[in-house]
Amino acid sequence: MDHQSTVENEQNDYSNSNGTNSSTVLDIYPLSCYYFGSKDAVPLRNETVEDRVLRLKAKYDAYGMRTCVAAVIVVELFKHPHLLLLQIQNSIYKLPGGRARFGESDIDCLKRKLLSKLCVGEESRGPEWEVGECLGMWWRPDFETLLYPCLPANIKRPKECTKLFLIKLPASRRFTVPKNFKLLAVPLCQIHDNEKIYGPIISGVPQLLSKLSFNIVEP
Repeated sequence: MDHQSTVENEQNDYSNSNGTNSSTVLDIYPLSCYYFGSKDAVPLRNETVEDRVLRLKAKYDAYGMRTCVAAVIVVELFKHPHLLLLQIQNSIYKLPGGRARFGESDIDCLKRKLLSKLCVGEESRGPEWEVGECLGMWWRPDFETLLYPCLPANIKRPKECTKLFLIKLPASRRFTVPKNFKLLAVPLCQIHDNEKIYGPIISGVPQLLSKLSFNIVEP
């Protein structure tokens, strides 16, 4: 696999998805417009740091750079935009999303992950997820936990790329999450620059959204 070409293609995809014709106004709806329920718990991977590194190295040798996608979903509460986050084990916060399968497109992967983590099976026949522009990308130069919002110039073979996509919600929707997850609505002002609690990717989302104007649509 040509890793250098892969990196260049990822960067070109990001540039194309950030075209100037993208809308700068995002319609958001009150949290009360949405239904929230639960479904059966999903198994969580329990492994040591060493085991995780070995697993990532094996996957990299087999498939090349790991690609992950994450959903940025905004709702309104108390006249302020809130970001929907998944909380795991009462201490880990994540954006909905996950790893793409080999050969799977970013959009197809994100829709699949949203269906598996935020819906029940029969809701796959409901309104399709509307995936908007790519807001940003994070890079993992090596197998350790450090992430960078830009690819360091001396890194030619990054091990992981995480892309953040804006999700445009309809006026109503059902959210059904596994019982061992919690779906939280967290105000952007609380997330901003709060890396200690939310990590570098989530704490940087308010800055990525700062180019947008939020239009609160009353039901």
